[in-house]
Amino acid sequence: MKESNERKLTSISKADTLEAISEFWDSHSLDDYWDQTHEAEFELRLRRRRRVTLTPEIYEKIEALALEQGVLPETLVNLWLAEHLNNQPSNP
Repeated sequence: MKESNERKLTSISKADTLEAISEFWDSHSLDDYWDQTHEAEFELRLRRRRRVTLTPEIYEKIEALALEQGVLPETLVNLWLAEHLNNQPSNP
């Protein structure tokens, strides 16, 4: 594979940073560029989400607190769990 010091531009936006690409697509429609696209194949290896069952009473309290804080209940629970786990002593 040939190495190059030049930044690679995206084919449609001609942008060379993620921010510039984002700004381009925030102000342009893919509809206008559809004929310049091509089919692509790729594999995704998604990390599987795990579910934890809560009692309805606990969920209602979490839902109310999340609403007050302007976040989803799932986000609030993940933040709480991460904080709790970070405060635990490390296992040897």
